[in-house]
Amino acid sequence: MISFYLLWTGCYFVLLFFLQTKWPKTNPIVNSEDEFPSVTVIIPFRNELENLENLSEELRKLDYPKLKILLIDDQSEDGSFSFLQKRFQASDSVIILQSPGVGKKKALEFGVHSSASNLILCTDVDCTFPNDWLTQMVRPFADPKIQFVAGPVMSDGNTTFFQRFQQLEWSSILLVTQYFFSQKQPLMCSGANIAYRKSAFEVVKGYDQNSHHLSGDDEFLLKKISQHFGKGSCHYLPFAQNLVFTKAHNSFSELLNQRVRWAGKWKVHQDFSNAFSAVFSFFIQLIWLGSLILLNFEDWGIVTFYIVWMGKVLVEKFALGNVSKTLGMRFSFFDYMFTTILHPFYVIFVGLGSIRGKFTWKGRTN
Repeated sequence: MISFYLLWTGCYFVLLFFLQTKWPKTNPIVNSEDEFPSVTVIIPFRNELENLENLSEELRKLDYPKLKILLIDDQSEDGSFSFLQKRFQASDSVIILQSPGVGKKKALEFGVHSSASNLILCTDVDCTFPNDWLTQMVRPFADPKIQFVAGPVMSDGNTTFFQRFQQLEWSSILLVTQYFFSQKQPLMCSGANIAYRKSAFEVVKGYDQNSHHLSGDDEFLLKKISQHFGKGSCHYLPFAQNLVFTKAHNSFSELLNQRVRWAGKWKVHQDFSNAFSAVFSFFIQLIWLGSLILLNFEDWGIVTFYIVWMGKVLVEKFALGNVSKTLGMRFSFFDYMFTTILHPFYVIFVGLGSIRGKFTWKGRTN
């Protein structure tokens, strides 16, 4: 058992070291003087009144010459629709629409069909954007084979450990996301920061065959476009210029509910890589928690237990530190240490919740 965990820690070190080598340190896409293509930003919303003041400010700072913004109401019940109508009644670039269907995917489909431009950007109501976000996200589309572009997402706030825990978890998600994109086998992305061609959306028939699922508007579309248009059609931009911040969760139950919703997608993807990555992640955490058995071996077992967990802390600090540094973020050693210790328990909770398959989203239960 002692030998197994020493070997396991060594393999884990090699795995994370390999993953971080795929994380780029600089953005290879340079600024150009190319003509700006017209763009439509689509933001679905449901019962988001508390976030609409901030959204209004964020939309005003978007600087792009050929821009339309479609805010699509998904059956809000808190006055969100009327608030936005009043706020943007004098705006020519921001249009408020009500979705004729029910659910986020129906709202997005309605937005895409209502768009007059071929380039679509999607994000969420609770997000903040870099000033040059739009320009950076559309630049890869200068290559005609690119049909889909994804950017990084990070939760905001770093004043409490719980907020920093969420950011470090996001860092691990971004690291894995970048690896699979680099291998031309995109596995996941976040709907808070994606762009695609309207023509590609129409060719793959949008969310046809999965519109009944509350979650997955981002990854379902990514997989359909990747499979139809082939390797190299989907691109990832893991850079600070593309980084979108989303609102951090205020409680563990909120965070758990969202992650259960995300994790539950593997059962409906009909894709081996998604199922394998979900099961593999769960299995890894079980092995880490299983190291507690080393404490029964007394002297060398206890020493090995501390070596194993210190090795885990150091290699995760190394790999995730490279990600956070690239994105302009810093964390203390204790942030890494406590996150490393708590994360396996957290993943087990999420895994068990996804098997059960019950979650609530915007007042709707799956």
